[in-house]
Formats: sequence, C-alpha cells, structure tokens
Amino acid sequence: MDSYKNFKLAAYVYAYYLEKATEKEIQKAIDYYKHYVHLDKVYIENHRGLVDIPVEKLRAVKALFEKNGIETSGGITSTVLVNGQRKPSYYDTFCYTDPAHREKYLQIVRDIASVFDEIILDDFFFTSCTCDMCIEAKGKQSWKEYRLKLMEDFAHVIVDEAKRVNPKTNFIIKYPNWYESYQECGYNPGKQKDIFDMVYTGTETRDAIYSAQHLQRYLSYSIIRLMENTAPGRNGGGWIDPFGSFANLNYYLEQANMTMLAKAKELMLFNFSVLENTMFLPPLGHELARVDRMISLLGNPIGVAAWEPFDGDGEDQLYNYLGMGGIAVEPSPYFDENAPVVLLTESSSCDETAMEKLESYVRRGGNAVITTGFFRQCYDKGIKDMTSVRLTHRHVLGQEYMVAPYNYRNSTRFAKGDEKLLFEILNYKTNATSSDISIIAGEHNFPLMTEDCYGKGRLFILNVPENFADLYKLPKEVWKCIAKHISMGQRVYIAGDGKHSFIAYDNGRYALQSYNPMGDVVDVIVRGECKGLRNLETGVLYTERLALDLPSHMADATTVIPEPQEYCFPIPVGAGSLTFLEVVD
Repeated sequence: MDSYKNFKLAAYVYAYYLEKATEKEIQKAIDYYKHYVHLDKVYIENHRGLVDIPVEKLRAVKALFEKNGIETSGGITSTVLVNGQRKPSYYDTFCYTDPAHREKYLQIVRDIASVFDEIILDDFFFTSCTCDMCIEAKGKQSWKEYRLKLMEDFAHVIVDEAKRVNPKTNFIIKYPNWYESYQECGYNPGKQKDIFDMVYTGTETRDAIYSAQHLQRYLSYSIIRLMENTAPGRNGGGWIDPFGSFANLNYYLEQANMTMLAKAKELMLFNFSVLENTMFLPPLGHELARVDRMISLLGNPIGVAAWEPFDGDGEDQLYNYLGMGGIAVEPSPYFDENAPVVLLTESSSCDETAMEKLESYVRRGGNAVITTGFFRQCYDKGIKDMTSVRLTHRHVLGQEYMVAPYNYRNSTRFAKGDEKLLFEILNYKTNATSSDISIIAGEHNFPLMTEDCYGKGRLFILNVPENFADLYKLPKEVWKCIAKHISMGQRVYIAGDGKHSFIAYDNGRYALQSYNPMGDVVDVIVRGECKGLRNLETGVLYTERLALDLPSHMADATTVIPEPQEYCFPIPVGAGSLTFLEVVD
C-alpha cells in the first residue's frame, strides 16, 4: 500500500504485548497491518507498570520492524511499583519526590536511550501522589504549584540523562486529552515545551456520555490546534485509541478524521496489538486514504481565537462544546491581539493580565466574546466598566428565544427549543447594553447574549447554560446569531439543529462533520457575493440560496455598523457524515 501524502501513520507497541510476543507473532501482526494501512513507524515501549523489556529484546524487535521497512522509536509509560510499596497516586504513576522512584525512572531512560534515537512518553508523565514525602515537600504550596515545579525540574533531569547516553536523542512528551486538568497533576506545557525536543497530542475522545472525562469529539481537532500553537512546528502528531468506540465505530473514525483535519503530521494508533484482527483497521484504512486526498486540497485551519492560557482552569471543555455546535475554533495559549474576534472563557481569566488585555483589545477596535464564567471571575477586576450587565445569582428555565441583534433592529426573530434550559439571570440596563438574544420565560425575558460598544470595539457576553451540553438543544436561529458574532472576520459560518462541527480553512474550503444519527440540513452562510458552494468530492454545486436581512437601524437612530450581504445555503448532510465544501466565486 502506498504511503500517505500528508501525514505518517504510526502505532504504539506496548510492553505488555512485547513481554510475551514472539518474533513470529509480531511478523504476523505486521502482515495484517499491510493489508489495510500503510504503517510508517512504530514506537516500541520498554516500560509499563510492572513490565520492563530487556535491552536485547528491544534491539531484536527494532530490527524486525526495520526489516519490514517500518521506522522505529522508543516509548515509556510512567507507571510503576517500586520496592513493592504502593504510592497513593492514580494509575500508580511515579512519585517524583521519592529518590527510589527517580532512580528507577532514570534507569528506564538509560535503557531506552541506548537503543533508540527517539523516545516518546505515553500520557502518564504526571503525578497525583500524596504520600508523606510529597506532603512534607509541598509544605504550604498548593498541589498545583508544587507539582508544576516538580515536573518541570524532573523533565530537565530525564532529558539531560537521555542525551548523555545518546546525544542524538529526540525526546517527545505526549500531552493527554484532559488539558483542563494539566496544572493539578504537574503537566507544564508552558515550560516543558522548551525542555523536550517535541510535543505530541492525545486526541482520544471516545464516548462523551458514559465516561468520566466527558470529552467532546471536537476535541480531537481542537487540541491539535492548541498544541500546534503551543509549540509551532514541533507537535509530532495525534494519538487515538479504540476504547469507548466499540458500540459505535464512527467514534473511532471521527477521532482519526478530526486529528488529520487539524493538520497533524502523524497519526498514532494505540495500540499495535489491540488493533490486530479487529473491526477497526479495515474501515480506518479506507477513511485515511479518503482524508489524505482531501487534505491536499485544504489550506491552513482558521477559527475564532480562543485564549486558553497555560495552567488555565474553569468552564472545562467549553470551547469544545461550542465547536460541537458549529463554531470554528482556533485555541492558543497566547492572546491574539490581531484577531478579528477573541473568545475568552473562565480559564482565560486565570492569566493575571486578562482584564488588561481584554480592555485594551476592545478599546482599540477588537470584538470580544466572553462567557459568563470569565465575566464572573473578572467581576471586580474592571469588567463592570465595559458593560451594564450584572450578575444576579438567580436562575431561569426557558425554551423560547428572541433573536434581535443590535445591528438588525427591524428583523427580530423567535425560536423555540424542545426543552427548557437553565441559565443564570443576567441584569442589564436598557439602551446602555443590547440583548441580542433573549430567553423568554413567562411575561419576562433575560439575556442569552448581550452586546456593548466600548471604545472602537464591541463586547459580547455569552450566557452559557448551567449544563454545557444543553448548548446542543438551542434552536438553529439562536446558533445562527451566536455563530454570526463569533465568526466575524471569517467568510463562512454555519447554523444547524443538533451537533455539527465546522472546520474552516484560509483558502475558501471547509469540512462539515455531522454527529447526528440521522440526516439533516445545515445552513451554510457566506458573507459576500458568490456563485454557490461545491461539494469537493462529488462536484455537486449548490446554488439555491436565501439573501439574509441587511443591517437596519432603529427609527430614531442614524447609522448601522456596515456588514456585507449574507447568503444562506441549505446543505443536506448525511447521518454521521463528513462533507467537504468550497465557495465558488
């Protein structure tokens, strides 16, 4: 099978398998892979839990894969039992305070660096240990403070040791999919990106409901973009697994597709032995060939500049819920002062310069969308000078909505959802602030999205439902207004009922992923004149369109904010489908 043009395919060969596998069994597995995919590379693990693979066997396995034309690197999983004594740490990760644990880790590094020129750490290079040693060493620091510094320091130790043994070592740290919890367990990309040679990204999303992690499937895309912006040019790839996907094969294929659509350089399959003789590799091979063809046609990913600062915390996964609702998101640990729109969630407020950056950005002419979580955290830090909106700490249930954007005062629309959703009641002062989207409850209404003019720019506050997953229950008309504001500066945005992801590229081409169990119609809205939209795979041209309302001021007003004519194209999408589109000018 030919190699892929836009990425490499790799597999992780873990120690539990190597401990018992013979060369004949490994060769049989290699032959199985060759039927369905082009395997470019494997990462061969020398330690996991209670298993250490002898150097001699590592060399033999390395030689076997290379004989088959497959590149090899090494891998380490940072779980252990030292001296038969259990530590109070989830997954039995190493205790980096304990000298015996540190020495054990260094020996593992010495062994693997003596065999391979490249090493990757599986996503257990963290600590949640609360043993007596750790408690004493932590002192009055928070666990976050102690663990961030501890893991930063030990990262230096293992990288230095690997390069002492093998100066050619390319050392990679893989960051897991649970980015919102990094700081509590010592993952420190803000510092470690400059200690390790490269980073790698966990894009496993699996099932979002029956899992403690509640990872939305859009994360398989967004976390690659986050890590690309964390370490530009040094993000090695994305890592998926089949666990949690056995009841729905689409979950697995979506992980792969979204990882590749984010322009990852490599796709890692976990793991080599688990996928042998399963239902996963045959359809994966077909899908990778398809996506590889399409990636050749796509430009650079774009989206609203979502600020996720290093060590940020709050409103976990929120921009991934928005991404599942059709918002194109480009997350970064750095505040983009030149972006046409920035999105700030509660985690953005963890940066001590957040309010200063926001105020300056909007005052100069930027458009900022902030969530209720950010608003709450900055409530007494200056945000009240930018809006008349105030928190009430009361809540309301509603399922009817009034959509009346400030710039479209003569085109108010109403929509009704299927269920009542719970929101915090925000108070605001009429004519000081506009409620662009309102929740109707009885003979009253309350803001879902507000708009303020400030300096030369605009500030929008998005009132997020108490349960983020309730965002998916908002009607299409509400999503259309939210997306219109968040996507300013982009040519195209979408609105749909239910769950869809919209991935935008800077060359006028787009990917539309449906997560629904049935086919439906998505509104694709283009700013400015065009001839239509074309399906990149089938060539079908969509020309049926509706010209949307133009801005209109209130009777006694004199101006509107200039906006181009927008055209809405209803695009049919299949159940669980991935559709590629381009604007035809």
